[in-house]
Amino acid sequence: MPSIERRTFLQRSLAVGAGCSAELLLGRLLPAQTASRRTAARIYLDTKRTVAPIDRNLFGSFLEHLGRAIYEGIYDPASKLSDSHGFRKDVMDEIRTLGVPIIRYPGGNFVSGYDWLDGVGPKQNRPRVLDKAWNSINSNQFGTDEFMAWCSAVGTQPLMGLNLGTGTPEQAAALVEYCNVEKGTRWSELRRKNGIAAPYKAQNWCLGNEMDGPWQIGHMTAKEYGYKAADAARQMRYVDPTLKLVACGSSGPLMPTYLEWDREVLEECYEYVDALSLHRYIGNTQQETGTDSSKYLAMNLTMDRQIAETVAVCDYVQGRKRSPKQLWLSFDEWNVWYRARSGDAVNGREQDAPHLLEEIYNLEDALLVGGIVNTLLRNANRVKLACLAQLVNVIAPIMTNSNSLFRQTIYYPYSWGLQMARGEVLNVLADSPTYEVSGIGQVPYLDVTATFSTENGNAALFILNRDLSNSHEVDVVWEDAPHTRVLKSTVLTGSDLKAVNSFDSPTRVVPQDLNKPTTSGGHTKFEVPPRSYSVIQWGA
Repeated sequence: MPSIERRTFLQRSLAVGAGCSAELLLGRLLPAQTASRRTAARIYLDTKRTVAPIDRNLFGSFLEHLGRAIYEGIYDPASKLSDSHGFRKDVMDEIRTLGVPIIRYPGGNFVSGYDWLDGVGPKQNRPRVLDKAWNSINSNQFGTDEFMAWCSAVGTQPLMGLNLGTGTPEQAAALVEYCNVEKGTRWSELRRKNGIAAPYKAQNWCLGNEMDGPWQIGHMTAKEYGYKAADAARQMRYVDPTLKLVACGSSGPLMPTYLEWDREVLEECYEYVDALSLHRYIGNTQQETGTDSSKYLAMNLTMDRQIAETVAVCDYVQGRKRSPKQLWLSFDEWNVWYRARSGDAVNGREQDAPHLLEEIYNLEDALLVGGIVNTLLRNANRVKLACLAQLVNVIAPIMTNSNSLFRQTIYYPYSWGLQMARGEVLNVLADSPTYEVSGIGQVPYLDVTATFSTENGNAALFILNRDLSNSHEVDVVWEDAPHTRVLKSTVLTGSDLKAVNSFDSPTRVVPQDLNKPTTSGGHTKFEVPPRSYSVIQWGA
């Protein structure tokens, strides 16, 4: 999670440059057409032409000890809405309904100064400590055991973050022993003493966080980090050889060490890890997009490029090492974030659960999140895990107060990916009108992905219409048997791109019914409104 020192990087333009066009990023896009008042697009679908199976962890999320994400977010023992464990019942119900498959914890910048032993054992004995990353007080009333219990209650899996800043590889291996060894060792017996007999068997682990960043506690060079990550990985696998380990990649494409960091790290630890991380936050600011909504809605294409560049580095090192192993990517921090930034490093003011990074999202933010969902899906051949950062209160789709919660605009496209993107991603051929975006090139008005499940025969089509003024007629050409039974047809749209939800107006921006498509002669036709994100799901 970036801090105030990182703004010098994040406030620069996110332009991807002319070297990689949107057409290449989207695959087989046909030649551009000229846009009109009501334009037409054609989408070719063949359920036998696939990109990759969808790993459910592609739509994970993130909870950091930051602001009100944990305390007053998911954990609030004083609340009338909490259960006997202190877990907010309304929030748990929401997470269960979403079906979030994996959640990263406990950081983020926080983890690089965190001693996990402070957060286990009798609560009355746990120390109140200063979290230097966010200048906040951590009471340590919620720690590893509470997080694991909460994960079990909401039906999700943990993605555990490790302190490789002030922490050591030995301490990382000790946490694995605490979590995954049944009994008979120093740290497994400590867990049992703390009242948890069965091991958690946590499989996915992040080896530190954003270690390339000068804002990070324990920041080091790529070579130093690569050595430390390799040592940690070896020691952790001595304890549990089944672990899946993610090394820290570049914190973002604006870092001066971008890609070179990744190469140097992997030169040291390639054989000991399974994946490399990516992080990305996008904003609609003067520096980034010129506050031009038409450019803002194309910014997910810069994430396509970031993925392609990172994959190229991974495969380069694989070739250099002549390794049979191919790494996958963990996009374990991504979101829109640009308003709640100033003073991040001082606003905690040594308080418990200070209000930090409580971004309020509007309609255009939600549309871009829909575009990012599309980006993740069409890169599912290499991106196997990704985390919307974060889940509750802090740059999040869910906001709480003492009495209730509401769903932010970005909740909806994220939930559609979770609920309807199943099976395999299809290799979509889209014939869409385009428009010019500075620094990106020709951008299709319609950003399209599709999925198909052989298990139940369901197909889903996800469409971002970047056109701010015009609706687009869509002609879906089924190149195999057409799907005609519509299970769901819904759209997120509106006349005001700046419209937001709130506790007072929680349903100002919500999904609407999209006119059901009609199918005849192997063609399915419908219309998507301007500035919209739509999903259509068909049954077998």
